[in-house]
Amino acid sequence: MSGITSSTALWYASRATGIVCLVLLTAVMVLGIMVNRQGRLPGLPRFAVTRLHRNLSLLAVGFLAIHVVTAIADPFVTIGLAAILVPLTSPYRPLWIGLGAVSLDLMLALIVTSLARARIGRRLWRGLHWLAYAAWPVALAHSIGSSGDLQNGPLLALAAGCVLAVAGAAGWRAVRAARATPRAQRVAALLSGQAGAR
Repeated sequence: MSGITSSTALWYASRATGIVCLVLLTAVMVLGIMVNRQGRLPGLPRFAVTRLHRNLSLLAVGFLAIHVVTAIADPFVTIGLAAILVPLTSPYRPLWIGLGAVSLDLMLALIVTSLARARIGRRLWRGLHWLAYAAWPVALAHSIGSSGDLQNGPLLALAAGCVLAVAGAAGWRAVRAARATPRAQRVAALLSGQAGAR
């Protein structure tokens, strides 16, 4: 073995940061799915949940930036600057790199709208924030399709664990929502309780 050269270091850095990014984005997704309308999780105050979600998101964006830069700088593959944002323009694995570009575009929209949240209003921000539910599976498909590392062995198990975590959080949220009393019924019950107290 000749050791790690600058080009293999870029290859390893790109793969490693991509995997870390997938795990962080999965954690952000799970947290986002499990948070209720009041921005709370059982046992945690709202400010803690908000900070955790924000910090995990920022950490994921940092790893994503390193992943993109090292993937472009890696001389083994030719991706090109345009392929970062424009799907299907990469000469190397155009479909899979294109999915990465779509996911990155969606994440950029999430970042920009989150930074402008005070100006665009909560309702519009919340509607646009649903893009996360599209960005994560597209990023997962990019990860599995563009990297042979995630197609077998322990990293495939890691990817499967990410899918199970998101599916588990979605299932937990669905069960909780099904058990919750609809808002109209809560208001009616509250009003009837106040009328009975008089």
